[in-house]
Amino acid sequence: MEAARDHGAASSRGPATLTSEVSDARLVARCRGGDDDAWRELVERFSRYVYAIAMQGFRMTEHDAEDVFQEVFARVYERLDSLREDEAFRPWLGQLTRRVCIDRLRSGGREQPAEDELAEVAEEDVLSQLEEAFDVHDALAGLPEHCQEILDRFFARDESYRAIGEALELPAGTIASRISRCLVRLRDAYEGRNPPAAPSSEQVK
Repeated sequence: MEAARDHGAASSRGPATLTSEVSDARLVARCRGGDDDAWRELVERFSRYVYAIAMQGFRMTEHDAEDVFQEVFARVYERLDSLREDEAFRPWLGQLTRRVCIDRLRSGGREQPAEDELAEVAEEDVLSQLEEAFDVHDALAGLPEHCQEILDRFFARDESYRAIGEALELPAGTIASRISRCLVRLRDAYEGRNPPAAPSSEQVK
């Protein structure tokens, strides 16, 4: 098993490309069945997620993050059959990545930090923000292309209404209403991906 190393290539792809029609759960199921193409897609789809946890959550260098990346997907390849619910792949991957990051920090040449000190390295609010960012990214990828572009220009590129109107050949006065409509669609898509948690008696154990 060899995980792709070029996480930069994954980050350069557009949001519509990153999230294909194949759901995470179906992709995991195909991996279980020995589908090599599905495995490559799984690694590419979640590579930025693993790197984000390592570099933003645990403040690792790119070199250490790459080692974490390789170790995480090696363990995923070995342990995928232990995942009880394919729909829970990303939370499972997140926990696995956190554990590998902690193991990496412990194995470093510096003095061994205590467990509570390690926990502080990856502050829960930082990791929660990463989770939410990837949820929003996935929801955005499910929107029509015109919504993806106008929201990307307004929020990610910080372009003015006038600049967006000129780029899209639209009257500047219509940009605000289009952004508003696309935000409603994004909210609906986001909430659809994150339904309210089931009562504890119904949650997967």
